[in-house]
Amino acid sequence: MKIFQQSFKFLALVLLVVLPTSIFAKDTKNDGGQVNTKEEVEAYILHHIQDSHDFSLFSYTNDEGERVHVGFPLPVILWTSEGLVTFMSSEFHHNDDGSVIVEKDGLKFAKIHSKIYELDKGASEVKFDEDHHATNAHRVLDFSITKSVVGILVIGLLMLFWFSKLARQYKKKQIPTGFGRVLEPLVLYVRDEIARPNIGEKHYRRFTGYLLTVFFFIWILNLAGLTPLGFNVTGQLAVTACLAIFTLIIYTASGNKDYWMHILWMPGVPVLIRPVLAVIELAGALLIKPFSLLVRLFANISAGHIVVMSLIAIMFTLKKELTPIGATGLSLVLSFFITLIEVLVAFLQAYIFTMLSALFIGMAVEEHEHH
Repeated sequence: MKIFQQSFKFLALVLLVVLPTSIFAKDTKNDGGQVNTKEEVEAYILHHIQDSHDFSLFSYTNDEGERVHVGFPLPVILWTSEGLVTFMSSEFHHNDDGSVIVEKDGLKFAKIHSKIYELDKGASEVKFDEDHHATNAHRVLDFSITKSVVGILVIGLLMLFWFSKLARQYKKKQIPTGFGRVLEPLVLYVRDEIARPNIGEKHYRRFTGYLLTVFFFIWILNLAGLTPLGFNVTGQLAVTACLAIFTLIIYTASGNKDYWMHILWMPGVPVLIRPVLAVIELAGALLIKPFSLLVRLFANISAGHIVVMSLIAIMFTLKKELTPIGATGLSLVLSFFITLIEVLVAFLQAYIFTMLSALFIGMAVEEHEHH
């Protein structure tokens, strides 16, 4: 219990002190006044929930008026018209408007709205149409190590370390010690309250490993997204789609004869209706179920980030209407309570995804009694 209390106090302190002072720090004018307009805040929030080619913790303006970014670059890996090209993201100098051209291996690249483009042969700068779309550049296959990939790797290694240590403890003792005592009740909860009742006694052991991995992976990444590190891994549609596809592959490959018979040739209904039901059931199994998994997780986590950052931005956007002290106080109170709710949502979304995955798998392996 002490560990949870200390972790919670640290999280609250960081959110209340670090986030308001660094997240919305913008360029300052020569007179020292901030230019934190509503449009700038909106653009920053939308940029924050997107993936990034560099790991930027925060930024500030120094005495010379130059923008300083605190963080580190990440490797950019591109498959272009001439093959594989690699370089570090720092070569774009944090510009995201196509103004910086990077030349590598005889090719030119620009980053526009977090997407990397390859310029056409002979082009020296990016040209845009009326809708600000590049007219002389095209997208490339991007295999870069982005900020979300770093988050996945870090959390994956932490989980491997924690659960490997827990497994080694079980070989020597019946009751784990240290951090293993925190993990054990959660592991038992997923096994006894999610896997066993939804999949059944006969088959639940086959899928408990996957359900544990999904639960802890989503939960820890959700919690990491509430820290000043700025992770928004589970708020990326590509990540939630991959998790949903894993569940789809597992319950599709594990489906028994009864499962497929109920989908393709529903028993107990008129023969003429069975083809129609088969189309509906196939759409539900192959499209609707995984789509509901990926959208629910993506939408809830992204919405949570947007709400928290919008409330923090109140101290800038309403400082004239409420005075700086009033706007800051209102922002701190609202963002604190919403952050508490987001801690609950982080667990809840991991639980819902794992529960639905177990339910779909259980439906696929359930053995029906035919009379």
